[in-house]
Amino acid sequence: MTSSHKICVGVFLGAHGVRGQVRLASFTDDPESLFEYAPLTDEAGSRVFVVTARGVGKDHYIASVKGITTREDAEELKGTRLYADRAALPPEGEGEYYHADLIGLEARDASGTTMGIVENVFDYGAGTFLEIKPATAKSFMLPFKDAFVPVVDMKGGFVEVVVPDGWLAQEKSPKEKKKKAPTIKGAE
Repeated sequence: MTSSHKICVGVFLGAHGVRGQVRLASFTDDPESLFEYAPLTDEAGSRVFVVTARGVGKDHYIASVKGITTREDAEELKGTRLYADRAALPPEGEGEYYHADLIGLEARDASGTTMGIVENVFDYGAGTFLEIKPATAKSFMLPFKDAFVPVVDMKGGFVEVVVPDGWLAQEKSPKEKKKKAPTIKGAE
């Protein structure tokens, strides 16, 4: 799917040293490719960042940003997500999807009944999860694996989901979860 929207490709983690360098996390499959997707912008597209790799940390890059020359300037960027134009990114391979392209797709069961909308996509390291928001209930998460999401139809605008029996069972209310602590005689 090719569109003109932006995809989040990284985030500034904070300052590195005292000369305005930053620590930068890449969200791309090939982490170094982040530096090839210029121009990088903030989410609103109001700021453009020219970023140059300067080194590698344990789980991040050390980079310089044009116009950022002090530690204080670099710290102000902390938490700023970096976006690239969708058209600048490589095409997906067979069975591969950009998370941003999945968000907003309708989630249907095998009979075509709408279960909700893909509200978000999360990857906690152990696998990708889709957050599905039904029209009138709390959202729920499903692993983004063939057993749970056997069909992704980007042209049709939907994913087919398999929700195991009991997966959406109501959680107990906070009152039901709390168990009354036993009273110890003589400790009153």
